[in-house]
Amino acid sequence: MTSLATLLGDVVGSREAADRRALHSRLTEVVAQVNATTDPVQPVVVRTGDELQGAWERRGQAAHAALLLRLGLLPDVETRYGLAHGEVTALSEDGSVQDGPGWWLARDAITLTKEGETGAAREARIVRTRWREDSPAGLALDIALQHRDLLLAGLDHRSLRLLAGLLAGSSQQALAEAEGISPTAVSRRVHRDALDHLVRLSDELAGLP
Repeated sequence: MTSLATLLGDVVGSREAADRRALHSRLTEVVAQVNATTDPVQPVVVRTGDELQGAWERRGQAAHAALLLRLGLLPDVETRYGLAHGEVTALSEDGSVQDGPGWWLARDAITLTKEGETGAAREARIVRTRWREDSPAGLALDIALQHRDLLLAGLDHRSLRLLAGLLAGSSQQALAEAEGISPTAVSRRVHRDALDHLVRLSDELAGLP
């Protein structure tokens, strides 16, 4: 057994998608991008029922991957995530079938997210977590993730694109040219929608053990 930071995600309302082939293609494209940039121990894969599953060495990496997955699919595709950290063991020789607390806790976390959807829809999309230890670091990470994803829920299409560009390292000047707007307009959005805060927060969370 080895301890990993695990992620389970699924598409909200995937059964009602008008073009499921296009949805799967979009998921595959975004998953490939996230796998290329987050260094997973077990790359994210798309399972039956449009469920996403992946694992990393650190919780910060899993939290960052959840952000990139959700951001890459918005605004057309909404997703929910459960994160956990615990032991994972392979039941099959090739490792494709796994079990252990790391996955059990991630399943508990995403179930909690689904149960929360009886309330305000925007608040239901935050990442939920289930850590084995009730440590100060774990509690702080939970609060930070909720703060991050509630801010994300309030962004319009253009601000979502700008945030994705900033997280990828693009300058405001380059983003202004891509959007066909002035650098001043980009700067105003960055401050108005707290995009700079989201980038700093993402960087800090990504470094957590």
